[in-house]
Amino acid sequence: MTLLVALTWDPKPWVERFRKVLPDRDIVVLGEGFDKSRVEYVATWGPKPGSLSGLPSLRALFSLGAGVDHLMSYPDLPDVPIVRVAQDDLTHRMSEYVVMHCLMHLRDQHRFDEDQRAKRWQPDRAPPIAGDVRVGIMGFGVLGQDAARKLKVMGFDVAGWSRTAKNVEGFEIYSGEDGLSAFLARTDILVSLIPLTPDTSGILSRSLFQKLAHDGRLGGPVLINAGRGKLQVETDILACLDDGTLKAATLDVFEVEPLPQDSPLWTHPRVTISPHNAATSEPEATARYIADQIRRHEAGEALENIVDRARGY
Repeated sequence: MTLLVALTWDPKPWVERFRKVLPDRDIVVLGEGFDKSRVEYVATWGPKPGSLSGLPSLRALFSLGAGVDHLMSYPDLPDVPIVRVAQDDLTHRMSEYVVMHCLMHLRDQHRFDEDQRAKRWQPDRAPPIAGDVRVGIMGFGVLGQDAARKLKVMGFDVAGWSRTAKNVEGFEIYSGEDGLSAFLARTDILVSLIPLTPDTSGILSRSLFQKLAHDGRLGGPVLINAGRGKLQVETDILACLDDGTLKAATLDVFEVEPLPQDSPLWTHPRVTISPHNAATSEPEATARYIADQIRRHEAGEALENIVDRARGY
C-alpha cells in the first residue's frame, strides 16, 4: 500500500508523521518518482489541479481537516470516498473555543479589557446568568453537538439548526429554510459551525443578522464564526456592528486569509480576532486517525466520516 501526501505547503513533516504511524507502508509526495498504480490512499489539503489524476488503485481521499470545501471544487475529483478528519482532539478544541467566547460575551469581558487599559474602575450591576442567554448553533453535526452539550452544562439555553432534520435528545433543533427564521429569532449568540457549500457561501450577511433576537439580555446579538471565512460577508458584519444590528463579533475565519493588514476588522472595538486556530488539530493525532482509518478499511470495516458529495460535506 502507498499513501500519497498531496499538499500546497511543505509535506516533509507530514511524511515523517505518517512514516511513524504506518512504518510498513510506502509514503510518497508529489514531485518524487513513485509508481502511481500503487497509490491506494491520499492525504491532502488544497491539492493542485492534476495532482490526484492517474491513480487507478485509489481507494480513499483523506482531508487533513474537518472541512472539505477545498476538495469539492477540485476539477476531476476521483470517484472514491472522501473522509473528513473528525477526531476527538479537534472536537474538544472547537468546543473550548465556543464555550470560552460565549462566556466572554456573557460576562462582557471586552469592556473590562478596555477599562483595564484605561485604568478605569467601573463595577457595574451583575451580568445576566447563562440561563438567560440563548445560544443558537448553526451546524449541528459532531462539532456542534459537542459544543452544545458543554454550553448546556454551563447553563446556556442552547438550540441548534441544520440543513436537514435531526433529533438530538435534550435540544430543540430547527432545520431547513423553513426553520431558519424561527431559529434566528430566538438566538442571542449565533455560533456558526456550518460547512461551506454553494448554498451557504455568504450566508452570514445583513439579511440574516436582522433576523436575530434583539430583545435579549446581552443588549444585542453576537456572532461567533469558527466555521469557514467565506460563509461571512465582512462588509455587512462591519456595517451591522456600527448600526447596532450586531453588538459584537468573534471571528476565527475570514474571506481572505491571512487577514489583510488593511482590514478594518483588526481595529474595530467590538471585533475579536483569532488566526483560524479555533480547532487546529494536533498533527500527530490527525496522522494516527488516518492510519487507524486505513487499517480499519483494509480489515474490511467501514470508513468513518465519509463526505456526502451531494450535500458537499
